[in-house]
Amino acid sequence: MSEILTIVLLTGLSGSCILIGGFLATFDHIRPLWIEREVRHSVIAFGGGILLGAVAVVLVPEGIANMQGSLFSIPIVLLGGFVFFFIERRLGLKKQDSPQLMGMMLDYIPEAVALGGLVALGSPVAPLLAIFIGLQNLPEGFNSYREINNKNGNKSSKTLLTMAGLIPLGPIAGLVGYIFLSDYQGVLGAIMLFASGGILYIIFQDIAPQSRLDKHWAPPLGAVFGFCLALFSDMVVSAS
Repeated sequence: MSEILTIVLLTGLSGSCILIGGFLATFDHIRPLWIEREVRHSVIAFGGGILLGAVAVVLVPEGIANMQGSLFSIPIVLLGGFVFFFIERRLGLKKQDSPQLMGMMLDYIPEAVALGGLVALGSPVAPLLAIFIGLQNLPEGFNSYREINNKNGNKSSKTLLTMAGLIPLGPIAGLVGYIFLSDYQGVLGAIMLFASGGILYIIFQDIAPQSRLDKHWAPPLGAVFGFCLALFSDMVVSAS
């Protein structure tokens, strides 16, 4: 299988999880109401756990390795956090903030770019990163559905079509990474670290606060399960 086809398949399949998550969110009438709230908050927390796992297991270790262990890695992570902060602040001032949708796209696209670069370098971590992207996109698509649906006048079919239109961004970003970053390991590592900083900001600014539900303990456990699933995936791939 050619590397280009591999990139398109990996990023396309992981991106399709956006639409799958949105489709699952259409079944949003669970009774009693407290179960519906618990499920939704648990899914938000699970997505946060997956994001944290991707940062801890793949993005930061691989990013630092690609930058040859340079201490310059730390300010790049900080820069990612500050840039995501300014983007969110800008959107918030314009009353256009959609944290779940923004978080999904701001990690999906840089990670897809990094995935393309890793395939070009022949890294064994590339399939693992694709799995993480898909695992992230599933709960993020689920949680983004309501945000997008509200803006589309609560028209489910229009919302799902909008979400389907986001899928090709992954293969496009992956091919960009493959074509332009294959000879620049340092730049590839910087992109992964930059995305890590932004993801950490999104987790603690938007996702973690939304996952909390007063007098309920289950949603925070979703974050623990999400992180453990990311760790398990890494251990399986490392052992194979």
